[in-house]
Amino acid sequence: MMVGRIIETETCVAEGADWLAARHPDFARLLGETGPLPLRRRPDGFAALLDAIIGQQVSTASADAIWAKLEAAGLASETAMRGATEDDLRACGFSRQKIRYGKALAEARLDYAALRFLPDDELIATLTALPGIGLWTAEVYAIISLGRADVFAPGDLALQEAARLLFGLPERPNERELRRIAEDWSPWRAIAARALWAYYRVVKSREGIR
Repeated sequence: MMVGRIIETETCVAEGADWLAARHPDFARLLGETGPLPLRRRPDGFAALLDAIIGQQVSTASADAIWAKLEAAGLASETAMRGATEDDLRACGFSRQKIRYGKALAEARLDYAALRFLPDDELIATLTALPGIGLWTAEVYAIISLGRADVFAPGDLALQEAARLLFGLPERPNERELRRIAEDWSPWRAIAARALWAYYRVVKSREGIR
């Protein structure tokens, strides 16, 4: 199996956005409100997944504070995480559960370079086999850190709410429903995700909701 299209540049994003707008009037309307979509690419690797674990069920400010303490303690690398004690990590703000998840990620010794070449399904299966890496985390990593063009994250609450607003649905679609809806956006489902994230920010800002 081959890895599909990778989103590398703003030109790739624009190509996907044009494809969606040409086939789906709702996306054409959305793009009229959001303007050009952001690239939304971040580096891949251990730090990206550890950051996702740290960010689970806490505010952005809290996650940033934990990460800053981790870096200040010299424990943000995979090797350092393997050698860290529970007390070390607790002092940085890790819960007992996140200590387990962070240590398990470090002990997994993933070949992050090799992950770049796994087909989407194998990539998601590899990541979700690890403690603390659920489907949402794996899919967002595939979209943002690896640039996979046809991965979507239907468990994302912002995407669910944006879809409800864009399509005038009576209620927010659940993960299964949104995954089914998103099938029609292949092979640019990750661009649809970027579009819906952008639309969510526009609409919520317009409504005055922080």
